[in-house]
Amino acid sequence: MTVQRFVVTGTDTDIGKTVFAAALTQAIGADYWKPIQAGTDGGTDAGRVAALGVAVDRILPSAYTLATPCSPHRAAAIDGVSIALDRLDPPAIPGPLVIEGAGGVLVPFDDTRTFADLFARWCLPTILVARTALGTINHSLLSIEALRGRGVPIHGIAFIGEAQEDSEATIARMGRVRRLGRLPLLDPLTPEALRAGFAAAFDFA
Repeated sequence: MTVQRFVVTGTDTDIGKTVFAAALTQAIGADYWKPIQAGTDGGTDAGRVAALGVAVDRILPSAYTLATPCSPHRAAAIDGVSIALDRLDPPAIPGPLVIEGAGGVLVPFDDTRTFADLFARWCLPTILVARTALGTINHSLLSIEALRGRGVPIHGIAFIGEAQEDSEATIARMGRVRRLGRLPLLDPLTPEALRAGFAAAFDFA
């Protein structure tokens, strides 16, 4: 049986990919890993997935935790940290793993390389998380093009927000990607609501 490993990336920052990653981690019984955490004042993404129900012992430590909330390449420079590529290889664990990127697919992690380049190095199935709000067609198709141009295997696209059937269908058709489902905005966002909402929105078959 093939061990499930997925990369979760997004079309932009603050679109819900951490929420999606937390739900996916629980749904497939995976460990969670955020290779580079940039910004700690408001908490970390690892802390957020724990608050959303992922067991602490299923959360792997980041390779780099940077204090400044900005692009990792700049945060590393401000913190006086040099990011080594070999430290960003996925952990060698036997079970399923969900890896969450930072920001959008073309966010740089050093002076010459982006997260899309890192995903190409890993060659793992990648899920693109996108808003359903205005502008998502452009952002999503650009992200798909950037991933595909680097040979990144795109598992599919997952939407977050209120239903926008035409936008979602247009992205899937023009981007030639599988539409995995749409997670509605949950209020309140609790571990229980997230589990139920994710189970209702996505077909695990």
